[in-house]
Amino acid sequence: MISRRARFIRWITSRYIRRIDVHHADVFKLRRRLDMIGRLLMKAFRVKLERTTINGLYAEWLRPKKARRGKVLLYLHGGAYVMGSCRSHRQMVSHIARAAGVDALLPEYRLSPEHKFPDAINDAVGVYRELLASGFKPEDIIISGDSAGGGLTVATLLSLRRTGDPMPAATILLSPFLDATASGESATTRADKDPWFRPEDMQVVIDYYCGADEARNPLVSPVFADVAGLPPVYIQVGDDEILLSDSTRFAAKMRELGGTVEIEIWPEMWHVFQLFIGKMPESRKAIRKIGAYVRERMKIGEPLET
Repeated sequence: MISRRARFIRWITSRYIRRIDVHHADVFKLRRRLDMIGRLLMKAFRVKLERTTINGLYAEWLRPKKARRGKVLLYLHGGAYVMGSCRSHRQMVSHIARAAGVDALLPEYRLSPEHKFPDAINDAVGVYRELLASGFKPEDIIISGDSAGGGLTVATLLSLRRTGDPMPAATILLSPFLDATASGESATTRADKDPWFRPEDMQVVIDYYCGADEARNPLVSPVFADVAGLPPVYIQVGDDEILLSDSTRFAAKMRELGGTVEIEIWPEMWHVFQLFIGKMPESRKAIRKIGAYVRERMKIGEPLET
């Protein structure tokens, strides 16, 4: 059974999000509104914010006070490819960085509809390459992302594999958006349970990002990709998400091809519930587990400061 705090947050956010008519909403107003909410969220205690530019993009380093230097979590924010920024995700990523005991880099890749597919992928690949050029070793980098940022994370890995770039140590996906066609069974079986989204909303995202003719492109919908040779993957997803099948099908493909994958399905949780760190215990527990996974993959032991 989930906590009372989680039940309240689920109820109140559902009332807010379900009032938005995504088919007619002004995406630029939604973007500004999300950033305004983000300004109210405080980053984790004793995590330093350092503004920078990388690959021509604004980005933020989130550096825990006693992090292991030379290790980095490259985090690609979610937001349906049309929203999201450092402001919207700074709090959650700062908590992940502190739990892991490593620095996190949060870049603002180009958004749709101004910048269509594959601009965001090119941005993410460019950021990763700049990290390598600056001296980071592939085994000291983990790429992570939530929602559309999760889809972008996998698309980045597929692009790196195609061009022969060295792979990072691992990847972490939170409620990843991996199927633009909404063809998974959870689009039906979780339609009445998902407090935020409807299956028909997915078409709006694709119209903004790439158009229907690209919906089955593996770089847009990685559930249709050949996932051989990808690094180890850790997935957290809510059991009440219409996107649940995106994660379960991707994990199944990884296993079929001999890949290393861990997937956790959180009962009664919804899309990217980790965003509510500081508001409900489930988010805190999930982020602690993410931190533990990062430390295990990077072989750095317990964080110097919690």
